[in-house]
Order: sequence, then C-alpha cells, then structure tokens
Amino acid sequence: MELLRFTTAGSVDDGKSTLIGRLLYDSKSIFEDQLEAVKRASIQRGNEYINLALLTDGLRAEREQGITIDVAYRYFATPKRKFIIADTPGHVQYTRNMVTGASTANAAIILIDARNGVTEQTCRHTYIASLLQIPHLIICINKMDLVEYAESVFNEIREKFEDFSKNMQIRDYRFVPISALHGDNVVKPSEHMSWFQGGTLLDVLEHIPINRDYNIEDARFPVQYVIRPISDEYHDYRGYAGRVDGGVFHPGDKVTVLPDGHKSTIKSINLDETSIQEAYPPMSVTLQLSDDIDISRGDMIVKDDNLPQVSQDIEIMICWMNPRPMQINGKYALKHTTRDVRCLIKEVHYKVNVNNLDHIEDDKEVRMNDIARVSIRTTRPLFFDSYRRNRRTGAVVLIDEGTNETVGVGMIE
Repeated sequence: MELLRFTTAGSVDDGKSTLIGRLLYDSKSIFEDQLEAVKRASIQRGNEYINLALLTDGLRAEREQGITIDVAYRYFATPKRKFIIADTPGHVQYTRNMVTGASTANAAIILIDARNGVTEQTCRHTYIASLLQIPHLIICINKMDLVEYAESVFNEIREKFEDFSKNMQIRDYRFVPISALHGDNVVKPSEHMSWFQGGTLLDVLEHIPINRDYNIEDARFPVQYVIRPISDEYHDYRGYAGRVDGGVFHPGDKVTVLPDGHKSTIKSINLDETSIQEAYPPMSVTLQLSDDIDISRGDMIVKDDNLPQVSQDIEIMICWMNPRPMQINGKYALKHTTRDVRCLIKEVHYKVNVNNLDHIEDDKEVRMNDIARVSIRTTRPLFFDSYRRNRRTGAVVLIDEGTNETVGVGMIE
C-alpha cells in the first residue's frame, strides 16, 4: 500500500494537534484505552468536550501549556493509503523542529485561523515548505464555525494566500475549509459548507498523486554497504546495497562509479533474494556489476550519460539548529547521502527574514532557528544535484565533531 508522509504547520492555537486528533478519531485509528485516557485528561482540565489535541501533545509541558513543542509522529491507515503524520510546533523558536518534521514530507498541511487570515507565521511556514521543496501544500482554513461557515471569508483568505505565494516555487497547492473541533470537512463532508465541492481533507490526502514526487530522470545510487558473503552458495558474490535516490536502473545499464570514474555494466538487481528487472526511488536494492571495481560506502553509482555535479565548493541554504552560533571558518562534519566528509564554513552571504523574505546582510551571525545562505568547502568532493532537482542528493547535514550534535541542515543551491 502506498505511503504518504505529511506534516502540519500553522500559528499557535490554529488547531494543528486538534486536526490530527480529529483525523485519527474520525478515521477510527484510536484504541479504546487511548480515547479513555484523553477523556479523563479532558475532564481533569475542565474542558467541555473531548480535547483531541491531547492525542498528539505527548510531553507534559505541551499538555500543561496547550501547545506543541517537539515533533510528534503519528501513524494511521485507510483502505487506500498509509500515512505518517509529523505534528510540528508553531512557535518561532521551534522553527528547527518544523524543518525536521517537514524534511521527508510529501505534503504539508498549513492551517490558517479563519478569524485571523494570513499571518506572519503563515508566511514563515509557507516559505519553509517552499524552501524544503515539499511537493504538495494543503491550506486548511480552520475554525470556520467561528465565522459562521461564511464562503466569503474562505474566498478572501484564499486570494490573500495566492497573492503572497505567487513568487514562491510551489508545485501544487489546494484549499479546504474545515472545523477541526466539530469535524467539518475533515473526514466527513460538512453540512454547513455545501458551497464547497472540493472534497474533505481525507479525500485530498488519499488522492494526492505522489508517484511523481521523486526524481526519476537522474539515476543516483549512493552505496551504503558492500555485501560479500563468505559461503559456498555465494562464493563469488559481490553486491552493492543502498537506496535508489533518483532515476531508474535496469540490468544491462552502463554506469559510472564516482569518485574514481570507473565504468561498468549492471549485471543484476536484487531485492532480498529475488532478481528484479527495474529499481526506482525509494527502493532499497543490491546492484551487481559486471566488473570487479573497488567500491565502498560513500561512492555513488550513476548512469554514464547523466552525471551529477562534483565539487568541493558548495553554496547551501542552511537552517541552524544548535544553541551555539555558527562559527565562520569553523570546521564541522558533514553527511551527504552515504558520504561522510569534513567541511569549513567559508562565508555567510545573508540571512533570510522568514516573515517577509527580505535578505539580512548587515547581521551575519547565524543563531539557532536562523536560515541563511552560506558557502562551504569540503575536504573531499561531493556528488550532488541541486535540492530543487533532487531532495535526496541535494541535502546535507552538519554535525559538531566534539559533541556529535546535529547543528544544521542544508539545501544545496
């Protein structure tokens, strides 16, 4: 069954956790003991109704404050699809958490309070979704019950959002008016909004086409592990295991192995112990080549006629995730696909004001939750595509070598 990963974003109290709770509740994806626990907690808090947000706000501080702090992952399925939800926080100081939850998402649900319309947080989260190249955006106009389910309010917010986002590279976005509290247009159609014919939120999630979200033009296979069994049955077997990060591979394809540039031909493709005739993203497979070549983890197998960029000098848009500011000329460990290198921060070009998208050039100290354009130099060449072309081969992670903490995530420009 097809898997859809999606994330939620929005201003504080826009109803993200309530929406996810409603999705789980109305799609019958909650166990009885979970529901009973939420009912008891709701009564203890003095709520007049079952507070479905408590299904996702798992930290004690989250329940006490009624906000989301950490990224909460939830899983559910319908007969048509499986889903992984990342409930991300709306506060400015947790921008890094939103980036974490959105980095692998096929879709993002951006909530807008119908009473407040498009806010700075809406702009911030839309920009981050655009920066992370999330293929599909679903803009949910929530709390329609508080504006008497007025079609005019919905249309006004939609026009403002379209005007704001027209300069962003967003491939696909659609609007759904909902009331997460009462369940209108979440899983079941709303009796109060017969004027909307676009289907419920669950309908949209079940039918978003995600088979084209992966790059199937540029063949990229980062090697994770060399399989060399010591057994009589597989005496001469040498396979290269990894995940297809782009393109389509077939037995007989002529390939080049980077960084050395040796050429060979794919002898076979194995999935478990089964030989298959085609491998495409995001399949994890083992490739056998016709020639014995010295290949190890961190190398990349590509098609002869479609090579990635190869360089040590790279420009990235980075989201800084550590309380310690970025150090200019500082050295960090860097992970790119399966390749581990070290890098030097050469220059900060500008920071981005995510509220209005202005470039900040007079303050180049990159602090936690800042997004900036920087130049780095790596100790060994990377084989990459731009992040806009391939989210897998265009992403990097920076790590503090002393503490082993992830300090930044970057999108190669």
